[in-house]
Amino acid sequence: MQGLINRAIQCFISETYGEITWLKIVEKAGDGIANFEAFLDYPVSTTFGLVDAIEAQIALPRSVFLEDLGTFLVTSKTTSAVRRLLRFGGLTYEEFVLSLDELPERLSLALPEIRLPAIEVDLVSPKRYEVKVADGIDGFSFVVVGVLRALADDYGSLAFIEHASKAGSSMITVVLAESDFAVGNHFDFAQVAHATG
Repeated sequence: MQGLINRAIQCFISETYGEITWLKIVEKAGDGIANFEAFLDYPVSTTFGLVDAIEAQIALPRSVFLEDLGTFLVTSKTTSAVRRLLRFGGLTYEEFVLSLDELPERLSLALPEIRLPAIEVDLVSPKRYEVKVADGIDGFSFVVVGVLRALADDYGSLAFIEHASKAGSSMITVVLAESDFAVGNHFDFAQVAHATG
């Protein structure tokens, strides 16, 4: 699993901040690995070392970097498969948010080596959702925030999203202000099914 995470981090930094910045981060991290293979396993300490080095090199708080990483996973052509997987969660943003609790299982079917923390979604009032993310991968809930923000834009919805940490889990509040705020990005279920069939 660490290979996929490290590769995503590498692609995000290289595309967003440039290859020179990535190489400086690799040097700071100290493992000397500049090119990660998605399907190889690496020590968890390597991933933590990368995140620490990014925090130092770019001077971004860890939470901000991880949220930006979540946004990148949805918006970059490099990680378009992630967007496709997420968009299969629903035809609307509301359906997508309600399907988040199925995401760990859905992802494990596509990529058995990945085990995401449990996610629970509650509709607490019309247009207001609480997304509870269990501890398991340090900082994963901030990645989820980035994914939620990016997919709101992708669906053309206007949503307000807040993150709060609690003992043993994190709570993300999603308030859907407007479902059809803007024209969403094109997504064709039939075309994707044909392309992957």
